[in-house]
Amino acid sequence: MNNKTVHKTSIGGQALIEGILMRGPKGNAMALRMPDGSIQTEYKNYTFLKDKYKILGWPFIRGVVNFIESMIIGYKALIESAEKTMNLEDEEANAENMSKFDIWLNNHFGEKMVSAISAIAMVLGFAVAFFLFFWLPTFSANIINKLAGGNLHNYLALFEGIMRIIIFVGYIAIVSNMKDIKRVFMYHGAEHKSIFCYENGLELTVENVRKQKRFHPRCGTSFIFIVLIISILLSSIISISFPTLRTTSIALWIAVKILLLPFVTGISYEFIKYAGRHDNILTKIFSAPGLWMQRLTVKEPTDDIIEVGIASIKAVMTDNPEDDEIK
Repeated sequence: MNNKTVHKTSIGGQALIEGILMRGPKGNAMALRMPDGSIQTEYKNYTFLKDKYKILGWPFIRGVVNFIESMIIGYKALIESAEKTMNLEDEEANAENMSKFDIWLNNHFGEKMVSAISAIAMVLGFAVAFFLFFWLPTFSANIINKLAGGNLHNYLALFEGIMRIIIFVGYIAIVSNMKDIKRVFMYHGAEHKSIFCYENGLELTVENVRKQKRFHPRCGTSFIFIVLIISILLSSIISISFPTLRTTSIALWIAVKILLLPFVTGISYEFIKYAGRHDNILTKIFSAPGLWMQRLTVKEPTDDIIEVGIASIKAVMTDNPEDDEIK
């Protein structure tokens, strides 16, 4: 087999519950493995802000906009995929186990209750993320600096960054062993392998896709690591340049780091796009941690999962591969 990349595409996707949401030149499509064994492919019409307002498509601005939109679209697609692929027997079992209070809530509120629970879960998720990735590293770094007599001030941003990486890796390592999450990560692998197969100019068959690599430089996992690395660099520069920011209050320092997020996200997005087009020493160094991390978030797919990956990419690719290339 010829593994030489023929062209690098802009096609990308997201693993779902028993499916993949793929985005390409022909639009967005969601391919799901249904309970009866069939594959259902459905096109999704999304109106992106960069298409309405050209300025939001400019370099360094588009990264933040794309990240927020991807989070919203991805979350909705994940919920939809879970609802559509739920086995009827599972639904009946859940109904049988419902208490009278659960039945009353469902009868009186129905979808509104589900929406409310989803909203609460999202808020709690953001709260936990804020605690783990902002407050806890800063608080811990300040404690250690006090114990060291204030001699570690110039290295505190680095320490915070390392703590965030450890927390992130630890969290992913734990959830990757959960049965349902592991299957989602297998669909993640099918997404990557299908894209590689297409980029290598090969026919999209299960056999050809199976032979491809499963670690892709444009993966969201790599993007998160780039965000962490750039965040460490910028935070260190600001911490050293303006030492009183940290000593004034934890709240002020955390606020500064939150305000830095749009800049960090914008820079990281541009690097990921650059890494998708180039293969040099710089991209290899910065992409290495994310590619390593994909060993946890991208699992080897089975043939039935690969079939879904093929269906998703066929739905969004064009007849001319050059139309799919990264601009």
